[in-house]
Amino acid sequence: MNGEASPGPYAYARRPLVEPDWRRLPGWSGIGDDRWRDAQWQRAHCVKNAAQLRAVVGDLLRESFYADLAADAERFATMSTLLTPQLLNVMAPDAVDDPVSFTEAFLANPVRRYMLPVASDRHPEWPSHPLAQRDSLHEAEMWAVEGLTHRYPTKVLAELLSTCPQYCGHCTRMDLVGTSTPQVVKAKLALRPVDRQELMLDYLKRTPGVRDVVVSGGDVANVPWPRLEAFLLRLLELESVRDIRLATKALVGLPQHWLQGDVVEGVGRVAAVARARGVNLAVHTHANHVRSVTPLVAEAARALLDAGVRDVRNQGVLLRGVNDTQADLLDLCFALQGEAGVLPYYFYLCDMIPNAEHWRTPLHQARRLQESIMGYLPGYATPRIVCDVPYLGKRWVHQVAEYDRERGVSHWDGGEGRRLPFYDPIDTLPEPGRLWWARGEGRP
Repeated sequence: MNGEASPGPYAYARRPLVEPDWRRLPGWSGIGDDRWRDAQWQRAHCVKNAAQLRAVVGDLLRESFYADLAADAERFATMSTLLTPQLLNVMAPDAVDDPVSFTEAFLANPVRRYMLPVASDRHPEWPSHPLAQRDSLHEAEMWAVEGLTHRYPTKVLAELLSTCPQYCGHCTRMDLVGTSTPQVVKAKLALRPVDRQELMLDYLKRTPGVRDVVVSGGDVANVPWPRLEAFLLRLLELESVRDIRLATKALVGLPQHWLQGDVVEGVGRVAAVARARGVNLAVHTHANHVRSVTPLVAEAARALLDAGVRDVRNQGVLLRGVNDTQADLLDLCFALQGEAGVLPYYFYLCDMIPNAEHWRTPLHQARRLQESIMGYLPGYATPRIVCDVPYLGKRWVHQVAEYDRERGVSHWDGGEGRRLPFYDPIDTLPEPGRLWWARGEGRP
């Protein structure tokens, strides 16, 4: 059953990472190692639509899948399709067989479930929570300057751009990141990148209480390296900044980017300055399932560590049907920590964005999962499962102050008498709770 501990103790067995052979797919049958490892080839051959998907898989996907995909794009999708060959390769079945079995295996693939959603994935009655919001964490309300979210006392988030090499269906920044969809006309960053960065640096100079800067977007892999390096070196000139974290899903989705010689050399230069000034430089990535952790991902992570980055850490999202069992989480964490040199760090409850109910997990399930993975990994590599509470921030799932499981309403201590709410997905509630929401009684 999803979310429950395994019937018996989890049995650890070391499993080598595997890079599926992309040549099994008709469109890539003639692609050699050199082109596969080329970041520009990967970017140029991203799948953005059904025609490009057909060009890769040929006749292996049934027409019913494309109809399902089109229905999702028209009715539900908050992110446009953008899949690197690297990610599509781990989504496709290992054995190319007849279209029926290929389509069934493709639909069941856990990476496909969050990278290429289809309409039949969505919950038929509750595709969205009634209180879902486009900017569910209210980050734009907390901008000190455009793109610089000052949410925590000593930490800021610097959104340098609004694009990624790949788009995840459950993206918490779906309000801003990527191109518009029929459901969502995206917000826009108005300033030129150079002007935005100048304002960010000026704010940080004037705000010495900030010591920790997460450099993100979008994805920093889409910032031209010379521009990113220049920004990081200027951050390192600020005596108040003691931690810098680079946020990039591309370590998993486009490891080829982080293996480019000029990028590795540039990371080395920045890391050397950080080390000389006693600043902790880390890379944060986003892997949600063990299948996405391949030898190329491990090679890229170790290249960053060898270049002088202090840590490479993973911040995943707890997703229904993807990684919501003890075995799912432990398989992923052992692959990350033991084989790829990536530290399991956080798993977030999926944020309350529109059309995400089928991905979200209830709090009580997350708490059981946290308990079920304790004692298997080294303590420093045991991830915390957290709820990112709007207007409050990250809280470990066991820190909840009050919890009404029937109605799926949790309250979290915000200090000074504040109780801030979060909500379970409605379809996971007992019948009285579902009826309560159906009557509209949960709305403020």
